[in-house]
Amino acid sequence: MMERLSVESFDKSYADICQRLKIAAEKSSRSFENIILLAATKTVAPEMINYAITKGIKYIGENRVQELLQKEKDILPVTRHFIGHLQTNKVKDIIDKVDMIHSVDSLKLANEISRQAIKKNKNIDVLLEVNIANEASKWGFAPSEVSEYVEKIATLDNISVKGLMAIPPVCNSGEENRKYFCEMYKLFIDIRTKKIDNSSMDILSMGMSDDFDIAVEEGANLVRLGTALFGRRL
Repeated sequence: MMERLSVESFDKSYADICQRLKIAAEKSSRSFENIILLAATKTVAPEMINYAITKGIKYIGENRVQELLQKEKDILPVTRHFIGHLQTNKVKDIIDKVDMIHSVDSLKLANEISRQAIKKNKNIDVLLEVNIANEASKWGFAPSEVSEYVEKIATLDNISVKGLMAIPPVCNSGEENRKYFCEMYKLFIDIRTKKIDNSSMDILSMGMSDDFDIAVEEGANLVRLGTALFGRRL
């Protein structure tokens, strides 16, 4: 669970984050308005999520299927993403409840997303997860193979590949991850240049509470923030 957070604390955190995002966007010659701030709401109470929405949060992301389903009816209208590891047998539970799935890490999962989307007569946006540091403990496509899988997944019915996402290694400082963010951006641009059908490569999702401004400096246009917005989990 999250530590109890006052609305005043949220207001301050949100203002500070927006300022940091503006500075980071300027460093990369982009506009703050073109950076998506996604609130990662794992363990956050619906009341606080709704307050955040009233203050300007337009995107939220859940990591766990069960928690997403439990909160679904209590949350104000907002764009919802699924950002955690997704098992194929859980796809049917969320396919009509989210606007985007970030964590597509296998062709098997993509096929199931397509199958369930067809059943619901829905088109679903996805991001392919890249294991940018080739860590044995993490999910995702190897950097050397992700372009091939973008091409394969983009052919599936009712799926639109919108970009890539990554979670770099845990480091002592955000600065240590800069090299991984640089590698991700290069990969993202290389794939976008290929102009693969049904693949827009509009979104590069990387950067979390400890390193989001560095990620934006290096090309991210979607950051996923939980702790920085809502406080640390107890």
